[in-house]
Amino acid sequence: MSTTSPTVPGPVPSRVLRPEILFVISGVSQYLGAAIAVNLFDQIHPVTVAWFRVAAGALALGLVARGTSSRRPWTAADLRAAAVFGVATAAMNTFFYLGIDRMPLGTGVTIEFIGPIAVAAARTRNLRNAMALGSAALGVLVLSGIGVEDRLGVVFILAASAMWAAYIVMGARVARLDRGVRGLGMGLAIGTLVAAPVGLPGSGEVWVSPSLLGACAAVGVLSSAVGYGIDQFVLRRIPVRRFSVLLALLPVTATLMGAVTLGQIPRWIDVTGIALVIAGVVIQTRESL
Repeated sequence: MSTTSPTVPGPVPSRVLRPEILFVISGVSQYLGAAIAVNLFDQIHPVTVAWFRVAAGALALGLVARGTSSRRPWTAADLRAAAVFGVATAAMNTFFYLGIDRMPLGTGVTIEFIGPIAVAAARTRNLRNAMALGSAALGVLVLSGIGVEDRLGVVFILAASAMWAAYIVMGARVARLDRGVRGLGMGLAIGTLVAAPVGLPGSGEVWVSPSLLGACAAVGVLSSAVGYGIDQFVLRRIPVRRFSVLLALLPVTATLMGAVTLGQIPRWIDVTGIALVIAGVVIQTRESL
């Protein structure tokens, strides 16, 4: 069954640009936001930064959605799909930030990518998919050997990877609701409420510091509002399988952004692991595109 829904109007650049270009734009925005987040970790706990990311993203999308009209009432099924999506997204961000607090941004995103490649492989069962998963898994094993002190970071990233897989599957359902940014904003708002008991307790310093509050807001706009907004646009137009494969552009983007913005120059072992993951993606791409 097709995972796409009827085309809906969108901004002119979004209708013209290919999905690959949109993914690069999304990746640059997301990981510029992640670089800002990493620089906040010395002052704010990663869990709190992750909560502000989801909250600010929900607020930004809510403001954008104010001028749009709802096409139909929300049903219980719609709200359940948005809720599961929002909670999975909040958990993904939390685990991801806990992970990149312990390892380079590009390495973390590459390990996390095992979730999307698993989703892609699960939807097209054949020998090529087994080869793709094997290559990606080997790359993850290589990247996982980055030091005893970082093993907990790997656990966090693998948890984020599982949530990323859930984000893709549930994100496709939310995209098929055909509510544009309104559906995405609803999901993130629910995720914000559910994650509040974890993210709010350490947030006191942020509320009294305009600079910290502004930085957290920037993380939410760049990484959630822009990044996830592009994801929703693309998910309404291509199958989940192809979407999962194209996410391979994100580890490369994250590595480059980490090198440029954080000075995190990858080692040869990191490059080897990243190459193995991308090789798995290329194997998948031949069939998925």
